[in-house]
Amino acid sequence: MKTATTTGDYSAYGLTQAETLEHIRRAGFRYADYNFGIDYRRRDGIYSENAEAHIENINITAEKLGIKLVQAHAPMGRPLEDDGMFLGETLRCIEACGKLGIPNVVVHSGYSMGIGREETFERNRRFFLPLLECAEKYGLNILVENFNKMAVPGMYWIDNAPDLLEMIERVDHPLFHAVWDVGHANMQETPQDEALRLLGGHVRALHIQDNMGNADSHLAPFLGTLNLDSVINGLMDIGYRGYFTFEVGAFFTSPDKRRKCERDARLLQAPLALRDSFEHYLYELGKCVLSAYGLFEE
Repeated sequence: MKTATTTGDYSAYGLTQAETLEHIRRAGFRYADYNFGIDYRRRDGIYSENAEAHIENINITAEKLGIKLVQAHAPMGRPLEDDGMFLGETLRCIEACGKLGIPNVVVHSGYSMGIGREETFERNRRFFLPLLECAEKYGLNILVENFNKMAVPGMYWIDNAPDLLEMIERVDHPLFHAVWDVGHANMQETPQDEALRLLGGHVRALHIQDNMGNADSHLAPFLGTLNLDSVINGLMDIGYRGYFTFEVGAFFTSPDKRRKCERDARLLQAPLALRDSFEHYLYELGKCVLSAYGLFEE
């Protein structure tokens, strides 16, 4: 199994996506997840007036570095409350994936206050259908994700393996499958191997992150309560052949959450060189975890 990580790793540093790929590759990673949420928040990249030039630059950069984009993450939004704009923004991601040669794109299901279980599933089904029609042009998979556990009165939230499987079966399309977020699953009671066996071959990608079971912290594995043995055994049980992709966004607390010092702010943001050291550590962590089961591949 090959390790990968997301371009979101460096989102706090203001780097371009191409610059981020350079940092990821120097850390050891040869495979990456393109986070379209960064482009969406900044209104640049594929959401800029120079989208085609950006895509060409990413393709050139990836080839030069010897790094392959193996999956992507569409922006998060509220598709069940959409007037059509968010659907259009998500379709841009699918078109971009086709031009970048990315085979899998994660698109979150939606939720809305006052909508029950049945309507949540049906409205999500209708949201995904035009996305899949676009995906057919490129033969790429759209992957729906298990949310982190969140109990909100009056809102239905697809956050567990049985619901994820039901969503896939209701859409019933050969290009519609699942990404399994092990950190989100760590907030549930069901053992990871059991959940993975339920989803079986629908699991086409992973988000590897950790937490203490009570908040979606996106920590590095071994810093929380995630049981990696359960995850790895479940992946072996289902014959998983995808990438072991990290989604660790909390090596360092975001500067906007840190206590301020009016006198000086030179260490408010962790230095980029230190972040690079942690990126290399993340690569070595993945190598160590997979090697323990004889699964690691360069």
